[in-house]
Order: sequence, then C-alpha cells, then structure tokens
Amino acid sequence: MSLKRFRTSRFFCFILLLAALLPLGLIQSSFVQVSAQQRDFLTDKEADRVREAQEIDRRVLVFIKIIERRVSAITDPSAANSKQALKDAETWGALRTGTRAEMLSDIARTLDAAITNIDEAATRAPQNPLAVKALRKLAEASTQLLSTLTTMRPATTDETAREALEQALDNARTIIQAASSLPAAK
Repeated sequence: MSLKRFRTSRFFCFILLLAALLPLGLIQSSFVQVSAQQRDFLTDKEADRVREAQEIDRRVLVFIKIIERRVSAITDPSAANSKQALKDAETWGALRTGTRAEMLSDIARTLDAAITNIDEAATRAPQNPLAVKALRKLAEASTQLLSTLTTMRPATTDETAREALEQALDNARTIIQAASSLPAAK
C-alpha cells in the first residue's frame, strides 16, 4: 500500500467517523437545551413543603407562597437580600433565581399543579369542603396575580418569556372562572 493511498484511506476513515459522530453531538446538544428548558419548577425545599401539606387547602397555600416568591424574584431583583427572604430561607430555601422566562414558566407550572391538585381532591371526595375552600383561596390569589402579570406584558419581549407569561395568565383566568361558578359562600 502506498503512502499516498494510506493517507487517503486514513482521511476517508476520519471523515466517516466524523460523519457518524456528528449527529450524536447534535442530539446531545439539543437534549441539553430541552432539559435546560424543562427545569424543575420547585426547589427541593418547596417540594418538601408541598409534600408536607396533605390537606388540599394547606397545599394550595403552599403553592400560593411559591408563586409569590417567583413574582418577588421577577419584580424586585434585590428581594433575595430582603429580611423576609432571609427569614423564609430556612423553611423555603433561597429565593429561586433564573431568567424571566424560567420564572414565568415556574409560575405557570405552579398554577397548573395547584389546579391539578384541586381537581384530584374534588374527584376523590366530591363533598369535601376543603377543595372549595382551596379553590376560593387560589382564585383570590390569582386575581392579584392576574393584575401583576398583566403589568409585566409590555416589558416581556422575549418570545419564550412571553409564552410563559401568557400561559400563567391563562391559568390564572381559568382558576378565577372556575371559582366564579361555585355557589355563594355561606
């Protein structure tokens, strides 16, 4: 085998190897991007608080607190150093950080989790007054949240953040609408 032919065949093998590995690199990089977009919407300590709150009315209060923490992180960048945040750190963990899109996505997903939890509680025990109480509390918080999120619209120009904001707004409206169909409180 001549040296020239050896170099050519070696080069050909290198190109084939590169062609075989290139799609793996693309798949891996797209997997990293997707997994980064799908981060856990709760911190470990927040997830612990949710698990500890077994009654639906208490669990919804935990979801409301988590949403308030995300809103605080978005609207007040210095909130992590506030007295309340430092006080809450032991129970709730450090105030969550992330991009505006991630924080808005966390809010939308937390609202969705609260809706799912209330639906499941109402399905398991249709006469349970705690599910109604939880929905009323969540609707009250969603009314305030709707106002806050609406004011964020003009400042939210990033496409991903805009989609997350719209999802959070839709979830808040769904909760308020569901609560409005409840019979009047006694």
